[in-house]
Amino acid sequence: MFERYLRLALVGTIICVLTLVLIPAQLLLTALQLPLRRAVPMWWHRVMRRVLRVSVNVQGRPMASRPLLLVANHQNWLDIVVLGSVMPLCFIAKSEVRGWPGFGWLARLQRTVFVARERRSATGAAVGEIAERMAEGDVMVLFAEGTTSDGNRILPFRSSLLGAAQQAERDGAVEQVGVQTVTVNYAAIRGGASGRSGRKALAWYGDLELLPHMLSVLTMGPIHADVRFGSERTLEPGTNRKVLTQECFTEMQHAFADMTAVGRGLQPN
Repeated sequence: MFERYLRLALVGTIICVLTLVLIPAQLLLTALQLPLRRAVPMWWHRVMRRVLRVSVNVQGRPMASRPLLLVANHQNWLDIVVLGSVMPLCFIAKSEVRGWPGFGWLARLQRTVFVARERRSATGAAVGEIAERMAEGDVMVLFAEGTTSDGNRILPFRSSLLGAAQQAERDGAVEQVGVQTVTVNYAAIRGGASGRSGRKALAWYGDLELLPHMLSVLTMGPIHADVRFGSERTLEPGTNRKVLTQECFTEMQHAFADMTAVGRGLQPN
């Protein structure tokens, strides 16, 4: 028990110190629109990965063309650290995240786009910001399920923000947008295959409170995650976004089923 509290104190101290050191640098880089503003959050996530004892194995590679929209599954807050450590990117998040203590501030430093998904007018208002980020070369990540799963399935996708990217093309803000799935699976915990119960224990969903879940995960490591990039697709003004959404959903279902097979993907690069 003492070792657990000691680890929690150590992890908390490292996170606080690193964040406080990087905040002024990121604020300045963002204000001056310098390229390093994209790299600083990635460095932060890579350090967090080590602190949290999370290893990552990347399968496939992201599309080279820009603008690029990554369509990802979502199981817990750890997804942000895992994906954010792989490459420079920005997230599209629900508006409630902006007000979360600590997380909201970190999300803003990551230059997250916040969307009130339950209101069509608010989703439409986010089109301009999403288009601007893509036009600047930012890779945007969309958690297409709209919520977190229990770690053992892929929930149906929502197509509204794919439509937002499509509208940005119609408005001339960007040309055709690359669309690619990126699937995350937590394959191992404490050196062994996670299985359904392990993935469920890692997932943050339903009515689970955030702080107790975070404290539980912090003492659960080491954790191994697989990240798989899918097929390269293109979203154009004439593309049927619902068909494209379904294609991405089907591909991710197959990828997740393959990745959750016992014994796969336990060795990090």
